[in-house]
Amino acid sequence: MNKLTTAVSAIALSTLVTGCQNGLNSEGKIIEKPDVQVVNGEMTPEILEAFGRINEAVASPDGSKIAFTLAYDDIATDKSNAEIYLVNTDGTGMRRLTRSAGSEANIRWIDGGKRIAFISDCAETKNRQLYTMTPEGRNIKKVSNVENGVQCFEFAPDGKHVVYGSNIKPYNKNEEILKDLPLTSGRVVDDLMYKHWDEWVTEIPHPFVAEFDGNYIANAVDIMKDEPYECPMKPFGGAETFAWSADGTKLVYTSRKKTGKEYAFSTDSNLYLYDLSSKKTECLTASTGGGYDTHPVFSPDGTKLAWMSMQTPKYESDQNRLLVMDMATRQIRNITAEAGWDYSVEGLCWDPDGKSIVLNAYYQGTMPIFRVNLEHPDFKQIASGVWDYVNVQALADNKVVALRHSMSRPNEICVAHNGEVADITSVNKELLSQLKLGKVEKKMVPTTDGKEMTTWVVYPSDFDPSKKYPAILYCQGGPQQAVSQMWSYRWNFQIMANHGYIVICPNRRGLPGFGTEWNHQISGDYGGQNMKDYLSAVDYMKQEPYVDSDRIGAIGASYGGFSVYWLAGHHEGRFAALVAHAGIFNIEAQYLETEEMWFADYDIGGPYWDKENAVAQRTYENSPHRYVNNWTAPMLITVGELDYRILASQGMMAFNAAKMHGLEAEMLVFPDENHWVVKPQNAILWQRVFFRFLDKYLKPDNNASATLAGK
Repeated sequence: MNKLTTAVSAIALSTLVTGCQNGLNSEGKIIEKPDVQVVNGEMTPEILEAFGRINEAVASPDGSKIAFTLAYDDIATDKSNAEIYLVNTDGTGMRRLTRSAGSEANIRWIDGGKRIAFISDCAETKNRQLYTMTPEGRNIKKVSNVENGVQCFEFAPDGKHVVYGSNIKPYNKNEEILKDLPLTSGRVVDDLMYKHWDEWVTEIPHPFVAEFDGNYIANAVDIMKDEPYECPMKPFGGAETFAWSADGTKLVYTSRKKTGKEYAFSTDSNLYLYDLSSKKTECLTASTGGGYDTHPVFSPDGTKLAWMSMQTPKYESDQNRLLVMDMATRQIRNITAEAGWDYSVEGLCWDPDGKSIVLNAYYQGTMPIFRVNLEHPDFKQIASGVWDYVNVQALADNKVVALRHSMSRPNEICVAHNGEVADITSVNKELLSQLKLGKVEKKMVPTTDGKEMTTWVVYPSDFDPSKKYPAILYCQGGPQQAVSQMWSYRWNFQIMANHGYIVICPNRRGLPGFGTEWNHQISGDYGGQNMKDYLSAVDYMKQEPYVDSDRIGAIGASYGGFSVYWLAGHHEGRFAALVAHAGIFNIEAQYLETEEMWFADYDIGGPYWDKENAVAQRTYENSPHRYVNNWTAPMLITVGELDYRILASQGMMAFNAAKMHGLEAEMLVFPDENHWVVKPQNAILWQRVFFRFLDKYLKPDNNASATLAGK
């Protein structure tokens, strides 16, 4: 047993909080590393839930240590929580710093590395508050008591101020008619965007700047007071919203300053500069286009500001350009254009010398790390391989800390230096070593329009080319989300391969990493070239003697669910089983039902009542609900009733249509899940139903493979 495994195993000996340990949440059970048994290398749904999940990693100011969060699920209590750990940058000395019944997040080093700040669930206030502790995990102290909790935060470089996001009540025009009806459940709605992701919008986040004396935050000021806008932006905005100037006197924040219908049809967020002294706010990005401006980061000396910017209104998957502003002159440089680079930035940070920027970006089926010299812009790969790198942070001496994952393992922390990349954590090594993992292979598939498509194929762990195997076509969601070296706890390719399936994962039209033309082609072409790409991938793999062409399924979620419904009416006998989660079945209904309407308006092409709009009318003509008469394959449909992106009614309509059409169909409904299935027991049930269904139709003899001779 290696040192890391020994350390983590020793930590797992304590399972219950005794008292209010170090001021952290003491109400409930501490969720530890689960004790699971792997039998014959099989990856079961329970094993998949047992992996440790590293979600953030932050290096100390001197670059010698990395603080990170590590989370585990607990199936029995149907919960999960994250704790803070520390490891030296050379991979030694891993130790645990927190042990609480709550979850810790948003790690930041303060006081020149003498303390660590973070947020954690607070038993007293029933929400998240701000804490500090030493790097040894001692002197844990709650330093905030914010009524509605702290969602995220960033400290000023001098440590004298902190900005945090916290919810406020939205500006309610109906207070008078509701004031004497405290028990009414009625909601008066008079504009759009009344729901978002998985909640009715009853609160909105605002940014507060507070003083910090080293012991407690005080004198908090809402810097968007009387503005009915969000900051951070829902539904996923966090600390990346904020950037402090080097001297701590100014703050840049991100906000889409729109409400109602205007908000629902716009991606036009901007960066705003707030001066703590004058209390004045200046919009910095009015000239950058009508799309998202996000992720501001000041250079180390504060003279420049870098950020990611999309130009096209409503197009949420537009190229994310790297822009840099000279703060003295307000002149903006488009570094992406200067370098002639045709890809999108996914995350960025400054090198300590302020002369270059380090970033990660999807590129030809993976997500490498690039360094961009600003004097003569070019994008040079400094960490590549069959990996996705995320959460990049540049250190001195050209070192870069990041998280990396692949189709064969979840995140671990790594350090890239001088062309070499090494993991410095291996929290899942022991578990992975017991599993039979399938080989991942990259294939270039010819498409119907004369191009080549990067397609990942994952083979069963016991793959024997002399046998025949059932196969699954994976249809990606988004629709503009990459099929790179992704590790998913829902659509996990290794658990599918371990279950005896060949998994086909095409980077069809509309996915990032292959240039802006490839990425944009899908918009206004639902049911078009991207569906031909799917069929090309299936037909290509059917030529292999080890693929059982009579036992191929298609699976997918969101736009991937739409793809499954569409393929159900057009596959011409290619598929023997279909699985759709949270998919679009009726595009006309989707246009009106979804909450972020800018996406549907841009990507679909416009409203269905605009009969003169040829692009929109072509999209609606390709709606899956119009082709139910062609459905022949059995179908499993799964939905979450808290899903306001693609309503559960879409899946229910599809299920009803399948049954009324006389097909074999099943439906799994989660009343307490949104667009995703995240609760541990729900996740396990989803996997069980998923494989039970596929096995029924793709393995009718209950055998993962049959010999060629026996076919």
